[in-house]
Amino acid sequence: MRGRKLAYSGDPQTRPMKERVREAVFNLVGPAVKEKYALDLFAGTGALALEAISRGAVGATMLERHFPTAELIRRNCQTLDVIDNTQVVPVNAFVWARRELAGAGGPRNELAWRDTIGDAAWVVFISPPFSFYVDRTAEMLALIELVIGAAPAESIVVVEADARFDVGQLPNASDWDARAYSPAVVAVYRKSAV
Repeated sequence: MRGRKLAYSGDPQTRPMKERVREAVFNLVGPAVKEKYALDLFAGTGALALEAISRGAVGATMLERHFPTAELIRRNCQTLDVIDNTQVVPVNAFVWARRELAGAGGPRNELAWRDTIGDAAWVVFISPPFSFYVDRTAEMLALIELVIGAAPAESIVVVEADARFDVGQLPNASDWDARAYSPAVVAVYRKSAV
């Protein structure tokens, strides 16, 4: 889907990741995105999950609490002809994760969204408004820890914050590859097989 433009409302509630940061993220993740299932917890424009599909991810679930923006993501999926292997869920990511991931260790049929994934490892993008890392630090850390715990082996978790957040607070902090792309900071975690 190289070179194809996504529709963007310009709504200030949505902060798209800068193109150079998105490029850096996919350089860090590399070809490991292939055959993974993309989960974008604060989807915004959906660019991260759609880029993952473009690079070989098998599908994506994109969470976006702002209903008009979620509808715009759906239209982007239709335009890019990936509507059949994507889900756009207009929901608060914190609520969704507590509901859907807290029981992720159980049988797959308990979690309808996972039924479409099969046994694929995940590539998870966590790129909320940067202020969440300041105003909702404990909630963000709990969310990241929940994602890591629920994700299958060989999954990748990508976190984007800004310099106000100390990446040393991340769960298993020494296992993250953190890089600065001012004003953003990107940290990548690879969950190994146990």
